[in-house]
Amino acid sequence: MIKIIKKVKVYAPEYLGVKDVVISSNKIEGIYDNLDIPENFINIEVINGEEKLLFPGFIDNHVHINGAGGEGGFNMRTPEIKLSDITKAGITTVVGCIGTDGVCRDMASLIAKAKALEEEGITTYCYTGSYEIPVKTLTDSIKKDIMLIDKIIGIGEIAISDTRSSQATYDELIQAIAQSRVGGLLSGKSGIVNIHLGDGTRKLGYLFRLADETEIPITQILPTHINRNGDLFKSGEEYINKGGYIDFTTSTPVELLAPGELRASEALSILIKNNSNTKNVTFSSDGNGSMPTFDEKGRLIKVGICSVASLYGEVKECITTYNIPIDDAIKVITSNVAKVLKLKNKGSIEIGKDADLVLVNEDNLQIDTVIAMGKIMVKNGEAIVKGTFED
Repeated sequence: MIKIIKKVKVYAPEYLGVKDVVISSNKIEGIYDNLDIPENFINIEVINGEEKLLFPGFIDNHVHINGAGGEGGFNMRTPEIKLSDITKAGITTVVGCIGTDGVCRDMASLIAKAKALEEEGITTYCYTGSYEIPVKTLTDSIKKDIMLIDKIIGIGEIAISDTRSSQATYDELIQAIAQSRVGGLLSGKSGIVNIHLGDGTRKLGYLFRLADETEIPITQILPTHINRNGDLFKSGEEYINKGGYIDFTTSTPVELLAPGELRASEALSILIKNNSNTKNVTFSSDGNGSMPTFDEKGRLIKVGICSVASLYGEVKECITTYNIPIDDAIKVITSNVAKVLKLKNKGSIEIGKDADLVLVNEDNLQIDTVIAMGKIMVKNGEAIVKGTFED
């Protein structure tokens, strides 16, 4: 079946104008000014793109796809994510990770969930490990995991500057990053190291040392949660201007923002205003991670669940509240992420790339249609393809 999206405004993510986009099987066959379609031509599905915008499929680089541990005991463990939650959020590629709980959440179950989601229609990858160093791998080494397990593209989320981290030394962290880099080089993958940043006073200190004292490129690392407080944000801004990557987390609702915490959209707007290097910025949702709420005395009162829907939600906020141009706003969940993770067939609308596409309504930017690997997963905002065990 050939699909043709007619008369749609294409953001590839750069604006290309009104085009006809042709999908053949699971690839983008072409981008045309105006195609004449024979009236009786069979095996062509025409999708009306008028009054719509076309974006590349979104990439969420940090999702707890098989659930996460909660900061309140076993009863606060979060559930596995559903396929329809991902696709309705416009996400066509997801990277699964394990967080604090590296005991009851392990690599075998993470990869099994990633394979299940891919069989159901989207593209999936994983990081090996969890918060801890030494990294708990599926095989007996980081390099083997990255080289021999197709799903694994790097390590993470490794925690630093956090009370829940394993309090690894600088040398231990550097050794893990070095192994991930070499594993990536030997397998043609990114070998990216996803780093969880907490509220600790050391902030990005280890990563600045790495840039200054080792031969490892600063781009080997993607530190996340950089918008969790003002001091960390300032340190992150310095880090991207030095050539590194940073990631903003989108899932904290406005009413639950901690003192000094920035929304991802606000953080990006500040960087743009400061003429900082936003080409090295990504957004991720922390989807299905636990989201604890504490009272004024620091006591845990409830635990929520981070939502993948927040990923595009914050991008919309960039556009509607902070007046960031559409093509700049969507890069943080499309082409920027593909660059960081070295996903050569993702992140942009180009001939020969994977047919991962999102159609949104021009008037309100709401998601209308989601296509993953050439297959329509969401139509009129509702999932038409659901996971095996969804209602």
